[in-house]
Amino acid sequence: MRFVQIISERKFTLISVFLFLYVILNLIDGERGLISYYEKQKKIEQLFQQKEIITNQLSLIEKKNKLLTNIVDTDYLEILYRKKFMVGKSNEHIYKSN
Repeated sequence: MRFVQIISERKFTLISVFLFLYVILNLIDGERGLISYYEKQKKIEQLFQQKEIITNQLSLIEKKNKLLTNIVDTDYLEILYRKKFMVGKSNEHIYKSN
């Protein structure tokens, strides 16, 4: 009986404490909380790094494509032939290293 009497006297305090705890837990751990914010920031940083890598790869591919289009760059074709088919001139020695 004493417990019920204490609760009824301090309803406002108990409700305030529970609401405060609820708000704090949601601010820290909720879907839009502090922990989620830092996880999303890491994800954004990773995506920017991937974007940079993909952009660099795309520019390299565009450069190679440009070298193989309309005006044929014979030096680049010679590099490709030597690399892919291990072709060299008659007085050259070819060494392959991995």
